[in-house]
Amino acid sequence: MFSLAQRLNLIKPSPTLAMTAKAIALREQGKDIVSLSAGEPDYDTPQWIKDTAIQAIQEGQTKYTAVSGTISLKQAIIKKFHRDNQLTYENNQIVVSTGGKQVIFNALMATIDAGDEVIIPAPYWVSYPDIVSLFEGRPVFINCPIENHFKLQPEQLQEKITSKTKWLILNSPSNPTGCVYTKDELIAIAEVLREHPHVHILSDDIYEYLIYDDASFSNILNVAPDLKERTLLVNGVSKAYSMTGWRIGYGAGSKNIIQAMVDLQSQSTSNTSSISQAAAVAAINGSHDFLKEWLESFAQRRDFVIKELAEVKELQVIKPAGAFYLYIGCKEVIGKITASGKIIKTDNDLCNYFLEEYDLATVSGDAFGLSPYFRISYATNIEALEKACDRIKNAIGALK
Repeated sequence: MFSLAQRLNLIKPSPTLAMTAKAIALREQGKDIVSLSAGEPDYDTPQWIKDTAIQAIQEGQTKYTAVSGTISLKQAIIKKFHRDNQLTYENNQIVVSTGGKQVIFNALMATIDAGDEVIIPAPYWVSYPDIVSLFEGRPVFINCPIENHFKLQPEQLQEKITSKTKWLILNSPSNPTGCVYTKDELIAIAEVLREHPHVHILSDDIYEYLIYDDASFSNILNVAPDLKERTLLVNGVSKAYSMTGWRIGYGAGSKNIIQAMVDLQSQSTSNTSSISQAAAVAAINGSHDFLKEWLESFAQRRDFVIKELAEVKELQVIKPAGAFYLYIGCKEVIGKITASGKIIKTDNDLCNYFLEEYDLATVSGDAFGLSPYFRISYATNIEALEKACDRIKNAIGALK
């Protein structure tokens, strides 16, 4: 048996992927599992993007590329930032990686020393704290409950910043809550950050295009361009173009951190798939007209689930303005007893109860750092959502 590195004790497998795998295993056993645990659109990648990839294969674009990405993809990303975000970058300020997760991983590996602190508003995407811990940093959590619409308040940030703070991570629209920071809210956060020039900002914008109703997307640099030299923007093609399996993420930041990330990547994965890069050029440069139909569908699904779950008095649900998740409060369920005599002590118990007794896969709030809640993804068909809502109602209705 191999002797494993002690650092592995600092991390755990992704809870969202673990729940998805458990649901798949049960489905393979013949159970009618409805899974609302996966964070990906149910739509296929648009055909014209797939056609571009096929053409790239036929043209022989199957060799190594530059570690940081092809010139054509980096130019597409630069044009995207200028077009959509009114931000200017150069080629040596862009890195393309194997998904947004690798961008974040490389950035934190390149900058964190033992004892450095990273402020992470909770609820958070599940991988942030584990990546910080892997490099001997210290995640510093700030609870952002439903009463604050799951958003970081400037006074909370001010209180948590110390001389050891290296990063603040902001994610808007958010996974797992779907919350979207307004310009005014970002301005207030930027005012705090100006007082602490040693703090860097990691802005995870992967759900940028998934915005509903009258909401609009802004990141920290749209309201505070003076913070550009200490801000890393993280984005990718996974969510907006339904290209999760293509594994293309990208980062934009100051030249020194981008070069450090490229150096690290050169010793790990090297470049990401040349074919995926060609497809990403088409996606980023192409029309977004298809998104209108997707967004209308997602909004209808969101509204349907909220309406259905509003009938369950034990649950708290607010209407998110982005992404495709609902982060549902369940404090009134904690302490109740199942028909088989089990006590629901935690949100993790509740999610296990949903899966084991009602064939419904969700993810507990514990995975995202704020309990008692559970997350569902409404990026699935309406029939599955109808089943899911019925099962949630029946499951909670059966509790004593």
